[in-house]
Amino acid sequence: MRPFEPQPLLRNAHAQTFAYALWRRNFARLPRAIAREFEVEPGTRIRGECHWQPQPQQRPTLVLVHGLEGSSESGYMLGIAERAFAAGWNAIRLNQRNCGGTELLTPTLYNSGLSGDYSAVLAELIERDKLPEIFFAGYSMGGNLVLKMAGDSGAAAPRQLRGIAAVCPPLELAACADAVALPANFVYEQRFVSSLKGRMERKAMLFPGKYDLSGLAAVRTLREFDDVITATYCGFRDASDYYHRSSALRVAGNIRVPTLVLVAQDDPFVPLENFQDPAITGNPHITVIAPSHGGHCAFISRHGGDERFWAEARVLEFCRTLTQ
Repeated sequence: MRPFEPQPLLRNAHAQTFAYALWRRNFARLPRAIAREFEVEPGTRIRGECHWQPQPQQRPTLVLVHGLEGSSESGYMLGIAERAFAAGWNAIRLNQRNCGGTELLTPTLYNSGLSGDYSAVLAELIERDKLPEIFFAGYSMGGNLVLKMAGDSGAAAPRQLRGIAAVCPPLELAACADAVALPANFVYEQRFVSSLKGRMERKAMLFPGKYDLSGLAAVRTLREFDDVITATYCGFRDASDYYHRSSALRVAGNIRVPTLVLVAQDDPFVPLENFQDPAITGNPHITVIAPSHGGHCAFISRHGGDERFWAEARVLEFCRTLTQ
């Protein structure tokens, strides 16, 4: 696998992270998507933006899951989808519950434990679409979800699930919540919290009487949000219970499909030690690549063209090695 060489002006983790979020890109090779709703449980649907090849059943399929407060329109989602489609693959950009303007598709909220949503999508793609080779890739929170899906399935994973890729996944949610609360990460946490609070206000307006937001104004951190909102409305005792039950690290030892994990040693809020746990290092199905630089999900390379965004290139490269 080609090693990561950071853009010389972006060797700092924060510079990488912000530059990737703000980078203006043109996805000219990606055609217009066909929207599709997947029912993941009774009364709850998630929307996917699908890019189908002319004969979908004869092509591999890459399903993409975004991170916290992202959507199917996030730059990395479009970037990997464009690469996959240009290589002759089907590409599906999923929105998590409530994301990408889909609040009306479910009365529920999204959280890091809903790996069952992606198992449901996988099952539908196999049963309804008869797709023979399916790969899932997730960024950040999406990475935790696809890893947890694979761990939950263990040896019972369907043969059509050929591989999993995760970029900077928060494998151990409590450690990541603590890291994002550090003073150096104030900007990230405030952005997440502000966005989450705004989403809850919109959700409460759409479902009158369902959500009590009286404690929302006092929320200042992600952990407080998860105590006040996520735990209350998603069936957890508190934030600590939510983090424990929803962390992919708890089931990573059960993964039995080829899995690639990309993480930067300088990621501002995903601690590297999470990836040194025996559940990861002792599982021969999991490969971890951890360059010294890259920030959170960024990996902006010194090289141009298709190698500019190193992680996006490596995800597709990994998946292509596993197709028949």
